[in-house]
Parts: sequence; structure tokens; C-alpha cells
Amino acid sequence: MGHLGFSYVGLIFLLMLIVPNLIWTKHKPEEYNYQNENKVLLALERVGQICVTCTALIFSDFNVRSWSLWSFWLVVAVIFMILYECWWIRYFKSKKTLRDFYSSFYGIPVAGATLPVVAFFFLGVYGKVIWLIRSVIILGIGHIGIHLQHLKEIQSKI
Repeated sequence: MGHLGFSYVGLIFLLMLIVPNLIWTKHKPEEYNYQNENKVLLALERVGQICVTCTALIFSDFNVRSWSLWSFWLVVAVIFMILYECWWIRYFKSKKTLRDFYSSFYGIPVAGATLPVVAFFFLGVYGKVIWLIRSVIILGIGHIGIHLQHLKEIQSKI
């Protein structure tokens, strides 16, 4: 279920998510257009964003505990967040095209959307907080779905 209390790990994950996105607002691809996004996917993405943000912060179960085999899930979550940061570094060093923005990373499709969703999913597993896992699934359907929609549009223009 989860123990209410502040999660500094959740805050760190959210900062790792938000800071590159804030920088991105000044480095968007010129052709970036979000006008034709599927409204259902967009609604799922927004609801998921709100729920993930809240649950990542209000459950202390995500904070580091004494080391055990279960800590493996936190390590996996951290690795996915580090990969996400590496993906952003690659994007910021690129020509910043739509192809760069919707690119895969180490075989992970639409990595800019997929990596943080997977990281937060494993954070939910580590904390054994079903509310974060459910929130991440909602977010993932919307966010990854939108990114796949954009990728399909880009590929159809080739």
C-alpha cells in the first residue's frame, strides 16, 4: 500500500525528469508540432503525470533502506534514469531534429518517453507502492503512445 511521508528519492527522480525538459523548451526541434496529438492519449499522459508526481513525492517507501536483494529494483530504476540523462545529453549534442528527439537509445524505442516511464515503474516496484505502478502505466500508455504517434508521422514523410 505505501507509507505516507516525503520521498527524497522521488524528488531526485522528478528533478532528473524535469530539469532536462525545462532546458529542452529552449532547444525544441524546429518542426516540432503537438497540434495533432490523440486526445485520449493526451488525457492519459496528463493524468499520469499528475499521479506520478504526487505519488513519487508522498510515499517514503521509495527512500533508500538497508541493503537487501530487493534493493536491486532501486538500482535498476537508477540505471534507467541515468540512461535517460545520457539520452538527453546525446539529444542536446545533436542537430536537434525531430528524428533526434524521437530516437531510440541502446535499442529502446522513443527513449525520451520510454526510459523515465520504465525508471518510475521500477521505483514503484522497489517501494512496493501500487499507486505509483498504476500511475506509471497510465502515464506510459499516454506518453509513449504520443511519442510513437509522432515517430510514425516522421517515418511516413520519408
